[in-house]
Amino acid sequence: MSKDIVRQRIDLDQLPPLSAEQKAELSALATRDDSGIDYSDIPPLTEEFWNRAVRGRFYKPTKTSTTIRLDADVLAWFRAQGKGYQTRINAVLRREMLASLEQGSQRHSKP
Repeated sequence: MSKDIVRQRIDLDQLPPLSAEQKAELSALATRDDSGIDYSDIPPLTEEFWNRAVRGRFYKPTKTSTTIRLDADVLAWFRAQGKGYQTRINAVLRREMLASLEQGSQRHSKP
């Protein structure tokens, strides 16, 4: 490890107190009008952008190894489809999970 590197550990539950200068800066920022924000280096998000947007494009859930008991015919059917049968099983389970979550949120959002 380089002698020039300084490492510090910060406990997010016990942050050090803000200085008077930091408090004054935050207070000044809180009272500033948003019209003074310079957006010139950020391209506007057009309707075309949102029409082509893909939700979760870069989301990659972590995989967990587990053992489950499946009916032999169900497993044989997935395996018969060729390589990637575990990925297909996961996709079917995910689709069912999302459908269940969607139904649950619809049930809870009704007046």
